[in-house]
Amino acid sequence: MNPRNPYEYEFCPRCGGPLEERVVKAGEPERLVCGECGFVFYQGPKLVASAIFELDGGIVLIQRSIQPGYGKWTFPGGFVELGERSEVAAAREALEECGVELEIESIVGLYSYQDSVPAIAVYAARVVGGKPSPLDETLDVRSFAREDLPWPELAFPSTEHALKDYLRR
Repeated sequence: MNPRNPYEYEFCPRCGGPLEERVVKAGEPERLVCGECGFVFYQGPKLVASAIFELDGGIVLIQRSIQPGYGKWTFPGGFVELGERSEVAAAREALEECGVELEIESIVGLYSYQDSVPAIAVYAARVVGGKPSPLDETLDVRSFAREDLPWPELAFPSTEHALKDYLRR
């Protein structure tokens, strides 16, 4: 897989012409450029928004029912939609994945990794409604005491890094 073209795009989204890699500006990486119309297909990271929250004396995690990370634990989260604020997306994903209504309080951190498409914004939140239950993309929902977090079974590096940052607060 080419890290600059992880989806292996071949055709221009504007005119359908062939995309080719070329330097557009000296000192910058090669970009995908249409050989027909000259459109530059800038590829940036996709933003994921997630929330860490506590209930019943523990941190709530969901067990994923989809890849990547099937069967592993993380906090609710997903892609931010075009025009949506990331805080709203984090709360929406918690409602969709585990039935909990959240109020976003503050940002825990922003996590990005080399050769990885998403950048992950993680927020601290508090529960304002709903009852946790496995819903969309979720096998299980559990509240883990801080000392009992399932570190070896976490879905993503960002899950571990954000939980550690959250616990240091």
